[in-house]
Amino acid sequence: MLINDLFHQIGMILKETSDCTEYLLDSFPVLMCDNIRIFNVKLIKSEEYRGYIASKKRYFYGVKIQLLTTRSGIPVEFVFLPGSASDVRALNALPLNLPPGSEVYGDSAYTDYTVEDDLEQANQIFLKVMRKKNSKRQDEPWNQYIKQHTRHYIETVFSSITRVFPKSIHAVTYERFLLKLEAFIFAFTLQKAFIT
Repeated sequence: MLINDLFHQIGMILKETSDCTEYLLDSFPVLMCDNIRIFNVKLIKSEEYRGYIASKKRYFYGVKIQLLTTRSGIPVEFVFLPGSASDVRALNALPLNLPPGSEVYGDSAYTDYTVEDDLEQANQIFLKVMRKKNSKRQDEPWNQYIKQHTRHYIETVFSSITRVFPKSIHAVTYERFLLKLEAFIFAFTLQKAFIT
């Protein structure tokens, strides 16, 4: 867990030294195998790891990485969840150790009014979630535009991270699989924060 500890320390430094208080939150899937090979998986056997990618309209077997980045796209927190886990579950799994007054932008999958209210009252962290049409808390059109425009950049971050992934990640155990994913995210963070 050395990589995870190093990432945590660098994430804390980046959050403390950054002037920006806007953060982006979203998830992306990492496949252990293709859908047709699910029954042959030896790393882990659980239906919980079978998820659905709505944008590609296909099932996958693997994990979801919930990633919190700065507005400029530098990862500061992440957590691994099974493929079938909902994005709302990630709000409880992420530490969200952010300075007071921070704004976290996410898509409509993170809609949970209780979590929104608790974060605002306890930590002064404002969860700026895209609202669905049938939402109880509708946004003004200008506020909706700001949310959409701000959170749009995280998709570019995901494509940059997954670009450095190999075509298939070979691992003997599930823990080693996660360790390799941590290493990729850590390397991307170092490159983004200190090299560019």
